Amino acid sequence: MVTKKNPPEGEASDEARDLAEQATESILGPNPFIGLQPQDVFASYQALGRQVTENPQLLVEQEGALIRDLIAVLAGTSDLAPVKGDKRFSDESWQDNPFYRMIMQGHFAWANSLQGLVDRSALDERSKDRARFAVSLLTDAWAPTNTLLGNPAVMRKTWETKGWNLVDGMKNLIGDMQKNGGLPSQVDKSAFEVGGNLAKSEGAVVFRNPVLELIQYTPTTAKVHETPHLIVPPEVNKFYVFDLSPGKSMIEYLTNSGIQVFAVSWRNPTAEHADWNMDTYVAAVLEAMDALRDITGSPEVVIHAACSGAMTAAGLAGHLAAKGDDRIAAMTMMVAVLGQTTEGTLSLFSTEETAAAAKLRSQAAGVLDGVEMNRVFAWLRPNDLVWNYWVNNYLMGNAPPVFDILYWSNDSTRLPAAFHAEVLDMFLDNRLVKPGEMTVLGTPIDLSRVECDTMFIAGVTDHITPWKGVYSSAISFGGEKEFILSNSGHIQSLINPPTNKRAKYFTNPDMVASADAWLKQAQPVEGSWWDRWRVWASERSGELVPAPKTLGSRRHKPLDKAPGTYVHEA
Repeated sequence: MVTKKNPPEGEASDEARDLAEQATESILGPNPFIGLQPQDVFASYQALGRQVTENPQLLVEQEGALIRDLIAVLAGTSDLAPVKGDKRFSDESWQDNPFYRMIMQGHFAWANSLQGLVDRSALDERSKDRARFAVSLLTDAWAPTNTLLGNPAVMRKTWETKGWNLVDGMKNLIGDMQKNGGLPSQVDKSAFEVGGNLAKSEGAVVFRNPVLELIQYTPTTAKVHETPHLIVPPEVNKFYVFDLSPGKSMIEYLTNSGIQVFAVSWRNPTAEHADWNMDTYVAAVLEAMDALRDITGSPEVVIHAACSGAMTAAGLAGHLAAKGDDRIAAMTMMVAVLGQTTEGTLSLFSTEETAAAAKLRSQAAGVLDGVEMNRVFAWLRPNDLVWNYWVNNYLMGNAPPVFDILYWSNDSTRLPAAFHAEVLDMFLDNRLVKPGEMTVLGTPIDLSRVECDTMFIAGVTDHITPWKGVYSSAISFGGEKEFILSNSGHIQSLINPPTNKRAKYFTNPDMVASADAWLKQAQPVEGSWWDRWRVWASERSGELVPAPKTLGSRRHKPLDKAPGTYVHEA
């Protein structure tokens, strides 16, 4: 079999890298729970329309402001410009060509007038935030950069290729209509193979139950720390976000650091598994931990978990703490919000009504479909996840980029309806962080009783699990805590190897009550948090012992080579 190889990043064009990096900062990642429905957006338009009907003077005033801005644009005296970081208008023609400059400034004048209508309305603040988002969907869709004649880079390429870019773009469009539900493809899926150039760390499945496979990875050092580490991934994504391409793999990084690494690979549930809930997942992890401890002979385990997987790990830790079981030596909780937060785009439409509707949808289907939810959530960041690709794929006629993180993001799984409902309750009612409000396997959960050392990782620009929400979750735990704030977004906070030259993070040993107060006292550190994490984890992993020469044990023999079989289930 020929293994597909990911071309070296240096061979990709600057435009392709920019496109992939912008998308990576904005992809949903592992938390599609409530969703965004068209009726939610239309409700915001209706609310704004009622404001105009009840107060016509508001519309007149905004029309006047728009006319004044347009006069300034035509006179060449307007200072309207893109906000910092808006790469749609990075082509020099938007500044050097008077025609294109007028088009750009006219667009911003119109967009500003609509946003001004929202700002000056009598809506409450939360309704204003929803209306601002709804209006931005409209103005972003009608940006001149999304059109042939209104985009100078597209016009230039059309001239250079004699229009063949549009022919290629039409082929891409037809392909997406047939295979991607009409949305522009974010990644060239043909460039990747799970078990080929992704998830290629050597190891074996050493335990399997109906919910998960446990993978043990082959040590790469002569000696290893005696306490094994278990990775608990999010249930709504494939586990190999922790084992991407070489150089970006956490599993590779840990094994090269003398860590005994095990990872959970969740089964992709179907409607027949609709009743799987938190108890189901925690019980499955407990079985995996028993197998892991039998294989290694270690009474303790270090756990690393992310997103919804961190919710499961928190439930597990709370359950064990309630029973006085101290088998968890330490935990890393990555981009993990365990309760409700008012920060971030996702919170705008998180209400009791939208949560109830989301529950009904997943109950009817038996599962929450991660692929469909990723499509819906693309509209939370349309410039990065829709319109950039519209221009790249259809107008420029380029192939979508080759980027491993985007491939993984598009390889979503499903979430059982019962677990989905529990997660919504945890978000909206803070059941997991309120002592005694939630039970797991019959035991009430109080995270303050979890006394093992914990490290929490968050991202400054994370709009899915906002860092202040992660901080609030962190202070719910007992024991010694460390909080790391990376200078990146949701997924890039995880995939942050030491080779990332732009990496930086903030740290502050004092876990004060306020996230803002913590940040004010925090110190910046150049480099990746992975190196700090490696030292922290190694210090909690026991003595160095000779690495095992074989995988598994007499009771738990290797079943399949890594990455196992569950990861391939569609």
